[in-house]
Amino acid sequence: MFKVKTDTITGYKEKDIPFTILSTDEHASKLAILLPGAGYTAQAPLLHYSTGIFLRKSVDVLQVNYTYNDKFYDHFSMEELVEAIKHDVGAVIDNVLKENSYEDYYFVGKSLGTIAMASLLEREIFYNAKAVWLTPLLNRDDVFESMLNNHNESLCFIGDDDTHYNAERYSQFVNNPKLVTSLLAGADHSLQYKSDPVNSIDLLKTVIKKIDEF
Repeated sequence: MFKVKTDTITGYKEKDIPFTILSTDEHASKLAILLPGAGYTAQAPLLHYSTGIFLRKSVDVLQVNYTYNDKFYDHFSMEELVEAIKHDVGAVIDNVLKENSYEDYYFVGKSLGTIAMASLLEREIFYNAKAVWLTPLLNRDDVFESMLNNHNESLCFIGDDDTHYNAERYSQFVNNPKLVTSLLAGADHSLQYKSDPVNSIDLLKTVIKKIDEF
């Protein structure tokens, strides 16, 4: 069994940002921080099963449950949305770490969440954090440069049928020995094969197994 605590903080422009902490151990020394995509929530398969992996290893899990596809954000420019993401995720983490202290950290960022992850890995407290990049936004300079230059042990999963895949940038990741990459032929931005649910399940299993081993 695990304990679940849900709460909210007041985020960018007074918008409430909900978050959930799941824990199996009152004295856990490790925290995994899950940063979903815009429409890909913490309950979606990649993040749902990642949560299970961490809980099985007695790692606390923080799910930041922002909703950037909400009408509230319809008028935001991309620049302002990025500002909101960084502000909101940082505020949630600061709130959680005020009440709990951990020795080790893990990040799992999906799509939009990789923007926040790139920013957070610059913090001194996360110097030794491990990071999993799920369908990162490679066309964004901040995400690309973070993946290319960070010393954090990292995994990257992206499909070559993903609109955010950039072959030229991806090829440069061989220059970062700390980053292990998996290019998944035919996979889209959800790490699925269009119109092929059975093989999509096999792909999900492959990704989750690699995260578990990591």
